[in-house]
Amino acid sequence: MLAALSAKLRASMGILHKQDIQITARGLGEQWNDAILLGDDCAAIRDRDGYLLLAAEGMLPQLIDTDPWFAGWCAVMVNVSDIYSMGGEPIAVVDTLWSQSPDSISELLAGMKAAAIAYQVPIVGGHTNCRSPYNALSVAILGRAQKLLTSFNAKPDDILLAAINMRGQFHPDYPFWNAATKADPQQLRENLSILPYLAKSELCDAAKDISMGGIIGTLLMLTETSNCGAILDLDRIPCPENVPLERWLISFPSYGFLLSIRLENVEAVQALFQAQDLVCAVVGEVQVGTEVILRSQGESTLFWDFSQQSLTGFNDRKDK
Repeated sequence: MLAALSAKLRASMGILHKQDIQITARGLGEQWNDAILLGDDCAAIRDRDGYLLLAAEGMLPQLIDTDPWFAGWCAVMVNVSDIYSMGGEPIAVVDTLWSQSPDSISELLAGMKAAAIAYQVPIVGGHTNCRSPYNALSVAILGRAQKLLTSFNAKPDDILLAAINMRGQFHPDYPFWNAATKADPQQLRENLSILPYLAKSELCDAAKDISMGGIIGTLLMLTETSNCGAILDLDRIPCPENVPLERWLISFPSYGFLLSIRLENVEAVQALFQAQDLVCAVVGEVQVGTEVILRSQGESTLFWDFSQQSLTGFNDRKDK
């Protein structure tokens, strides 16, 4: 059973999309970029006594066509999450918008505006083309951090924590757990403020936003950039009632973070999330090596071996 689940997860669209990043990794290379590590949720650019954080997201074309308001909301939300996942706070966003007519962008704009108000992040410019043969949207964000949470700092013997807002519901057509659009905006911002506090207090230095690859894809990206392996205990992953685990493992939870924590800090970190009625559960551990292992009901199976296959291509280990 576990081996069959592992095979299905490896073939999921979220994992396949992450592998597409290899094309960019190979095409750009790293020889021209010695100062900024590639593969994190944001580019962390040293600036005075801290970092500027820069990120961008493109939205699924079918989501734009079928649920434009939610696509606009998500375009802002996912960028905001990326900034907080690195211990930062957002400054502003810009959007790049193509549409087939002026009438077709009203819902996209309304969704973006609603999210910008909820998260208190201004939209300060961008690009608009209402004479395109297709509809498309991407949003970029700028933020700032004093200290970083980064995908490159997970260490062997760290404890893996999954922090998730379980107060939501699935989108009827897409693998999105929506715990945001109906939530109190102040509560949304307070929930996110935990992340920069973790960085500043040095309770955590390694984290990643749970993205469209779900918990399993996010763990692969974290271990790939940190040059580690891991065990993921599927029985300990918090999962909404009546939701199949297979679906949950590859879903985007809207508020979800995977944290790699030193053992002595685990209880303090969990307490911060739990104080805001957020689930924060131990789901595994980081290990030496190249293998990501899934464990359930006393059974274990190899899910990924970075010595045989990379995911995004960042921090490729073939020659290490």
